[in-house]
Amino acid sequence: MTSEATTLADELLHVLGAWNPLEATFVGIPGHDADLPDPSEAGHARLRARAAGILARAKTSTDPDRVTLGVVVQQAEAVLARLAANDVEFTLADPMFAVGMSLPIFLPQLAPAGEQAEDDFLTRLAAFPAFYEALAERQRAGLRAGRTPVDRMAHNALGFLDRFLAQDSPFTGDRGARRDELVAGAVRPALKRYREFLATEVAGRGRSDDQPGLCWLEDGETHYAALARTHTTTGHTPAELHQLGLDVLAGLEAEYAEIGGRVFGSIDPAEVRRRLRSDESLRWRDAGEMLETARNAVARATAAAPGWFDRVPDAECVVRAVPEAEAPVAAAAYYMPPALDGSRPGTYYTNTHEVHTRDRFIAETVAFHEAVPGHHFAESLAQELTELPRLRRIAVISAFSEGWALYTERLADEMGLFSDDVMRLGMVVEDSVRAARLVVDTGLHALRWTRQQCVEFLRAHTVLSEVEVQSETDRYIESPGQALAYMTGRLEIVRLRRFAEERLGAAFDIKEFHDVVLGGGQLPLKVLEDVVRAWAGGPKV
Repeated sequence: MTSEATTLADELLHVLGAWNPLEATFVGIPGHDADLPDPSEAGHARLRARAAGILARAKTSTDPDRVTLGVVVQQAEAVLARLAANDVEFTLADPMFAVGMSLPIFLPQLAPAGEQAEDDFLTRLAAFPAFYEALAERQRAGLRAGRTPVDRMAHNALGFLDRFLAQDSPFTGDRGARRDELVAGAVRPALKRYREFLATEVAGRGRSDDQPGLCWLEDGETHYAALARTHTTTGHTPAELHQLGLDVLAGLEAEYAEIGGRVFGSIDPAEVRRRLRSDESLRWRDAGEMLETARNAVARATAAAPGWFDRVPDAECVVRAVPEAEAPVAAAAYYMPPALDGSRPGTYYTNTHEVHTRDRFIAETVAFHEAVPGHHFAESLAQELTELPRLRRIAVISAFSEGWALYTERLADEMGLFSDDVMRLGMVVEDSVRAARLVVDTGLHALRWTRQQCVEFLRAHTVLSEVEVQSETDRYIESPGQALAYMTGRLEIVRLRRFAEERLGAAFDIKEFHDVVLGGGQLPLKVLEDVVRAWAGGPKV
């Protein structure tokens, strides 16, 4: 007999699938392979009602499976927070968060296997006109209600669509005449009409760079506080998170001095950061060098992992360049999980756009974060937990996901994976970015910072290249709260490890700790705390 917790998890799984059908196909949620999202107000109202009903039942359930119920509650609250913020109306350009951009980027990455999968793919292509018409109408409604995008993002979206439409279609190739017909008759015309909508109705009507944050919209501060809770799975206020970021940044100065002294002969943290920014030998020669370095780091980590993990994923992790059309507005790197059926490996994408301006010293750190033993281990191992409800195998909980990946950057140092002190300095550099994110994300969305304030803070306190300062700033603007997850989650995992080490003493086993953390899928931080405390023999709090 199926438990109530599992029933609720399965019901919520299909809410998530209806909300983002493309992601559902990628992660293996059945029943949505021929669908595109419904961005209409009516469609979101239906999702809201379903998620709210599941949340209410989960909160009152007496099922003893408190871990699954905790995941259901967090995931339902995440859906409701996003829907309440109406972010589909003003999120236009970021490839990971703007549905109008993510659809043409990620749909071509599917590799339909078999006749039914190809039919579903064709059905999706045929639905492009209806989807983009509904998206434009929803964004018109947002404009009428005063929920305007940042004007810069409209222009970024136009640039992406121009680049995409100028290239040969990634939807066609050797897949047959029907695809070619749909691309010519449905896909390209739909994208062109959406581009015209953005150019004539949106561009020029948005918020200026002086008002980029969610706090400038009606009820924006309330929505941001809810999104912060969703992404951190904690009760920290934006003000507390802002101060936490400043404190972590201050604590990193000693490491800049220590490692920087060995690399540059200077123990002045500001001088170390200046050298990192200005030394042209620390940039890439070409895209091939960047990709080779990433692949070598992943290979070393994969070879060393059995000494630190009892379980390693069955799925392979491959390294690829970010697609050209997406690259100018994409993050520096990201990870896509493998298919549940094994038809697609886990993939670490690294951004080779303007490669000569990008920093080589962060390459190994980013590879450990995105691939092995970071996202690839967490997401691939979760998929293999077939005894768990499917929701727990594929749920993405930002504080856990990004916290784990950031934890593994420091773990990689323990594992002896860095090739030299320059690359170890990159580990400190990346910590600075994640700490700065706490400051600038809250600054933008709660404290009314301008875009320029964010840019200047990142320039002063990180070693991001200028192209990354600009792209990261735009990312934070369009994904309120998501950037808070990294450092918040890492600090909590480190705290739980220290608790377990103190509680267990000589009996502490790092392999067992990692298995406990990863052995239940992605969990809200409070639920993870209960799991670790139960394993280590400490009281729940």
